[in-house]
Amino acid sequence: MGLLLRLLVAAGLAADAIVHWRFAPEMAFVQGGSIDGELLFRVQAAVAGVVAVVILTYATRWAYALAFLVAGSAVGAIVFYYYVDAGAIGPLPAMYEPVWYTEKTISLVGEGVATLAALAGFVTASRAKREDEDARAPEPATRL
Repeated sequence: MGLLLRLLVAAGLAADAIVHWRFAPEMAFVQGGSIDGELLFRVQAAVAGVVAVVILTYATRWAYALAFLVAGSAVGAIVFYYYVDAGAIGPLPAMYEPVWYTEKTISLVGEGVATLAALAGFVTASRAKREDEDARAPEPATRL
């Protein structure tokens, strides 16, 4: 089960990274904020790619928590900016986009799968660690 969760998280984050990297040049024209839309998308792509490698390398609670934060924040952003025209928020540009297209859907599905699988991995990694520690603990001596 652990390998399947790691692959699901990594695949979802990879889809997120690929879509963000491909669309980064188009986001250069987004207005507002002190952070360029292209830079924002490139950073998201890089972070998602790095965390995908981390989750494939280390199946720890911290790795799953990091993956959950990266994927979950991306899901939150895509849904928020679909429904809310918030304009520029602090250093972030105005990212309102009330349309769905194939790449956006792929990104949302990948991020959603990664979020749910990372949450499941976080829960099962702690349980598996406890079971492993219990298995290694010496048996208590019994009196006859």
